[in-house]
Amino acid sequence: MSLRSALLVTGFALAALNLRPAIAGISPLLDEIMNDVGLSPAGGGAITTVMVVCLGVFGPVTPLLARRIGLDRTLMAGLLVIAAGVALRGLDGAPVLYLGSALAATAIAVMNVSMPGVVKQHFPTRVNLMTGVYVSCVVAGAAAASALVIPIEHATGYGWRGVSALLAVPALLAALLWLPQALREQGGGQNGPRPFGTVLRSRVTWYVTGLMGLQSLTFYVMLAWLPTIFLEAGLAADQAGYLLSLTNAVQVGTSLAVPVLAGRRASQVPYVVGAGVLTVLGYLGMLLAPTTLPWVWMIVLGIGQGASFALALLIIALRPSDPAEVTALSAVAQSVGYVIAAVGPLLFGFLRQVSGGWTVPLLAGLGVLAGQILAGWFAGRPATLGRADP
Repeated sequence: MSLRSALLVTGFALAALNLRPAIAGISPLLDEIMNDVGLSPAGGGAITTVMVVCLGVFGPVTPLLARRIGLDRTLMAGLLVIAAGVALRGLDGAPVLYLGSALAATAIAVMNVSMPGVVKQHFPTRVNLMTGVYVSCVVAGAAAASALVIPIEHATGYGWRGVSALLAVPALLAALLWLPQALREQGGGQNGPRPFGTVLRSRVTWYVTGLMGLQSLTFYVMLAWLPTIFLEAGLAADQAGYLLSLTNAVQVGTSLAVPVLAGRRASQVPYVVGAGVLTVLGYLGMLLAPTTLPWVWMIVLGIGQGASFALALLIIALRPSDPAEVTALSAVAQSVGYVIAAVGPLLFGFLRQVSGGWTVPLLAGLGVLAGQILAGWFAGRPATLGRADP
């Protein structure tokens, strides 16, 4: 591998690693943040809510940026803005905490949408492999941030503000490694016909959007409520936290392997359906026997959810014919998808409140998973965006 290729792959992987720490690193520090800044529980929860909303709202600006300055420079700008956002939220006062969080999340939204287009642009013959690298790095970044922020805080003595600012370092390092790509790009990289019309008219777009949104919803529900479900089933708090870490860790390997295998076939239907069925089994385990071999349910759930996320992004990269269409499809699918996902934890909390237990919410989750499998069935069939939609 040449030095240029090595820098390209390393910069791409490190950019992907920066797509979740700014969000995942908040939860372990939340109690400390609320006490220091003087926030209520609702105010503390609003930090993550603001960030998830930004993921949905600001993704559609990405194709406009890509047309004007190119995908590589758009990705570079996103990394620099993430660094600025996480540094800003460590300054004094609630307004800058929310502003910095929103700024970082806006940059992540732009990068989320950019990455499938970057895969198509730089790795057109290795879309399946590099999608696997990209998704596994995203998952690993989230898992590492959740696991390491508290040990880093204790080791450095910096407090939550210093630890938050430290998250700027990997973003700046990724930007440095990506600089050769940004400098090499000549102006706007996507100056052909505007792809949004083709994308919005295609039924494939809405199948993919349904898959992306519903699998995101079932993931964020588990991220928000999984420890509580196990706690109320009778497991100890440390066990509940370990089980969440386990299911997240399983997703790293799954999200790397599944796109490599699925991308070799014209149809991804068997993989999408299989991933949905495994997620269903994980939900069923929590519903019917949460304290019986819970680690088995978490491994099954992690395989299903990691594969579902990876497959949604792989299909986004495979179905369009060029990077501009990939970016437009990614903007629609991920923006709508994250808006759908933001509803999930709130809806599950409401169902838990009115029903007095987790049976009704988990049954609702199984209903959502049925919709996810159906959307995946249509999204996974061979098709080219805008041509002979099935």
